[in-house]
Amino acid sequence: MTVDPNAVTQDFPPPQPGHRRPGAARYLLPALVACAVALGLGVYGKLHDPAGTAFNLAGFSSTGAVKSWLATTAIFLALVQLVSALMVYGKLPGPSWSAVLHRWSGRAAFLVAVPVAVHCLYALGYQTYETRVLWHSLLGCFFFGAFSAKMLLLRSERLPGWLLPIVGGLVFTALTIIWLTSALWFFRTFGVTT
Repeated sequence: MTVDPNAVTQDFPPPQPGHRRPGAARYLLPALVACAVALGLGVYGKLHDPAGTAFNLAGFSSTGAVKSWLATTAIFLALVQLVSALMVYGKLPGPSWSAVLHRWSGRAAFLVAVPVAVHCLYALGYQTYETRVLWHSLLGCFFFGAFSAKMLLLRSERLPGWLLPIVGGLVFTALTIIWLTSALWFFRTFGVTT
């Protein structure tokens, strides 16, 4: 079998001036930042001497209840993120303000997730004493690393259409498993209390 050299060049035309393919650095930098954030959080959580508690809010019976309700709020907002992303990408019908809903629900989800993460890192640290806790610790670090990468990628131009949905899906999946291994576990163990 012979290959026509002209056929190969016809399938892959050279890039036009001003239309360069994105360099690997465009993807490498967010990936490196994600790794640094995840690793930094994990190392801090492992080396830090856990304080036992970091905060509590009036009206809640325990810090566990506060964290569980904040995490549940974050997962609800993440579901809004998922549905609004499907609207933005045209997979579901939606209002003209779907993109605004997507941005603001993401910001709100991040804002309610941060106090939970701060408490987990400061009060409990990176723990591995059982499988549920190990996955929670690993995915907590991964979540904030992947979230950092997603935020950096949002500022990039000419990304492949599949990249943001994949990274957003990783962020959503990590947050879901974090919620399952923490808030859902808390509610099933101690009951749905405030």
